This record gives sequence, structure tokens and C-alpha cells, in this order.
Amino acid sequence: MFIFIVPQNHCAIVEMFGKPCSVKESGLAFRIPFLQNVRRVSRAWGQLSNKNGCYIELTEQLLDTQPRSCITKDNATMQVNCIIRWRIADAVKAVYEVENLHKSLVELVLNELRSLIGSRNLDEILSARSEISEKVSVVVAATAARWGVNITSIEIKELTTDAETKEAMMRQMEAERVSRSIALKAEGESTARVRLAESERQAAVLKAQGEAEAMRLRAEAEADYVAKLAPIIGAEAAAKVLMNRQALEGYATISSNPASTVYLPNTVSGVVDLKK
Repeated sequence: MFIFIVPQNHCAIVEMFGKPCSVKESGLAFRIPFLQNVRRVSRAWGQLSNKNGCYIELTEQLLDTQPRSCITKDNATMQVNCIIRWRIADAVKAVYEVENLHKSLVELVLNELRSLIGSRNLDEILSARSEISEKVSVVVAATAARWGVNITSIEIKELTTDAETKEAMMRQMEAERVSRSIALKAEGESTARVRLAESERQAAVLKAQGEAEAMRLRAEAEADYVAKLAPIIGAEAAAKVLMNRQALEGYATISSNPASTVYLPNTVSGVVDLKK
């Protein structure tokens, strides 16, 4: 047919004498009968990225790759697969610059991914999946552009290792958990000791402040007592009364235990007489 309709978000390549002469966008399109024909891509692409075998898909598409065996820098074997998000930007290049677009795109991504994994240790790979995906996207973008393809993103879907590697990883994770537990316990004990020492220090400071305040108040009370007594019996006698009072309080303290024997000095008689 020399009149045909290209579906939305598709295009068709019109050939003349075996060469591409035009690209028909979505809508009503024409071709010269017998001289021009619409290029069929289903022979190389199968059912992928086309409709009715000749209308090329222009929207963003997904390719889910098969697992590929890779060996890390530390000789660990692992299986990796990824998801490729891409779209055809130049239909002519996508058809004529590469024999099988989808297979070539998958091989390009997986080979670059395997090369990048081979340059890193297993621990680095497991902790930097997004970084590896971004680097692979940047590297393959230039080659994909020659095929008329824009790479939107490449995401590592799954990373799996063999049984021996998994067992080694589990042992390492268990050792790390034990190490973290010991470190946290030591840190907690250290913090508790610091807090206890700080609490004891604050208690000692408060006790010292209380004793100092009590001594100050006692001194003020004694000074006030002497000041009131001095006009009545004289300053010297008032001082002696205060001293004798302090002595009696001391004797009362040291003799509070009934089992204790207290020997009074010769001067105590003066204290008793003055008290009377």
C-alpha cells in the first residue's frame, strides 16, 4: 500500500533501492509504489520495540538482562543482572548501525558491568551498587549514542553469590556484630563511670557548700550572742562565756557514747562555776 498510518509514538523508515530515504513520524504517510518500501525490523528485533513489524517504538523502554557471572577483585564469584531504561533517539542508526540492537545493548552493559565489578572487592560492590550503576551508565552512553539510543538509567537488580561466599559473609557479619556489641558495652560502662564521678563531685561540692554556709551562720550567731552579752557582763566575760559554752558542747559530743570514759581537764571547774 502506498498510503499508511504510523501509530502515535512510533516511526517508520522508508527505503528506496535498499537505502533509507525518509523517516515517517506518527500520522498519515505516503510512499511511492514499487520504488519505495517500509523497512521491516521484526527480522532482527522480533517482537521487541516495534508494532506490526515495521513501526519503531520511540517511547522509553525497559530491558531486563539475564544473570551474568562475574569475578570480583578478591576472587569472589557472583551473579549480577540489571534493568536498562532506554529509548530510540535516531531510528535510522538503531536499524542500520548495529545488527541486533537489543542483544548488542545488553551485551554492552553486562560486559562493562563485569569489567567494573572485576576491579573492586566484594564488600565495595555490595555497599556501592548505585555508584556502580551510574558509572556503567556514563561509560555505555557514548557507544549507545552511535546506535541512536539514549540511556536513561542502568540499575543493578540483583547481586547473588555462591554458598561458600555467603557463609564467609555471614561469619564476617557476625564478627562485626560482636565487635560492635563489645564496643557499645564498653562505651556505656565508661559513660556510667563518668556520670557517677560527676555526681559524686557535685555531691561533694554541695556538701562543702552546706558546711561552709553552716559555719558562716554559726559564726554570725556567736558574734551576735557576744555582742548582746557584752553590754551586760563586759566584753572579756562575754568572750569567756562563749569559749566555755563551746567547751561544754565539745564535752557533750565526745561523751555521747555511754561506754566512753571522758577525763576532764583542770580548767573545767572554771567552766562549771561560770555556768552556775
